[in-house]
Amino acid sequence: MAYRGQGQKVQKVMVQPINLICRYLQNRSRIQVWPYEQVNMWIEGCIIDDAEEIHSKTKSRKQLGRIMLKGDNITLLQSVSN
Repeated sequence: MAYRGQGQKVQKVMVQPINLICRYLQNRSRIQVWPYEQVNMWIEGCIIDDAEEIHSKTKSRKQLGRIMLKGDNITLLQSVSN
């Protein structure tokens, strides 16, 4: 439980993954996807378009274009700044 100022409690709410994905798609947000068991790379781009594979050690980027990921292969989804 988080606290805000003079003892006021702020309740954190768990968001359903599909709702988060839909929000990113509606806002055309650029996101970062960490694939399961792939510690040296991540995928960055809009939800279904303009994806790039980025290797963490070399920082090299490979254009992927439009992709589709299975939900059980995703470790983390997070928004990134443009």
